[in-house]
Amino acid sequence: MEEVHPYQGPAIVIVGPTASGKTGIAIEIAKKVKGEIIAADSRTIYKGMDIGTAKPSFLERQGITHYGFDLVEPGERFTVADWKTYAEQQICSIRERGKVPIVCGGTGLYIDALIYNYQFSEQKMYSKAGSFNQDFAEKYPDRVEMEKDFVVFGIEWPREELRKRIAERLNKLFIQELFDETRKLVETYGWGSQAMTSDIYEYAWGYLSGEYSLDRAKELCFYKDVHLAKRQMTWFKRNKNIIWLPIDEILPASIQAVENYL
Repeated sequence: MEEVHPYQGPAIVIVGPTASGKTGIAIEIAKKVKGEIIAADSRTIYKGMDIGTAKPSFLERQGITHYGFDLVEPGERFTVADWKTYAEQQICSIRERGKVPIVCGGTGLYIDALIYNYQFSEQKMYSKAGSFNQDFAEKYPDRVEMEKDFVVFGIEWPREELRKRIAERLNKLFIQELFDETRKLVETYGWGSQAMTSDIYEYAWGYLSGEYSLDRAKELCFYKDVHLAKRQMTWFKRNKNIIWLPIDEILPASIQAVENYL
């Protein structure tokens, strides 16, 4: 049996706004450097939310192991601190097996919690009612020093090109499978879970219940995703440790980062 040498080089982190192509490029990197992927996404953690969260299908994963999917039921509490602990465990396991950890996602607080080793206080993170304290997230102390075993790449798109990508992705998501998935989620969990009411399911359900036409549902979802992308970029642009590159330059740069260690 071939001896496995733990990987001690940098973990690769891929960030960017919604529809920027993070998952696809992470898979290409993983294929080249023998990597495994950890999703940093506050929606893909939910079971049963597959089409609407754009989880890559089994075929789309191209044999690459993914983590961070289907961790909890919609509506079940799963904190940033929980995700950080989970991601750190998976990174350690991936390294021990001689593979390269690749963290990929657009949830900025997840990424920052990991690469800056945030220590969270439950009292500050959550209000008395148990809901997430967004003010705390926005006002979290400025990043001090990134952990040295991460290299972070950001996918950079011209604004209009990104808007076009968002529209194209929504056209691919607003299909019968999404409506079937939405109905099943509502039947199983009821309507009102924040996991569903703050995502594409809000508009899919609006269409199914007759509140919106299909075109109107797509339009509303498009503008919400454009706003989301803007907020994501505002968050990420404050991080001076991110290396911003066009998507076609991310792969060679990531390979080089691993080869520099090897």
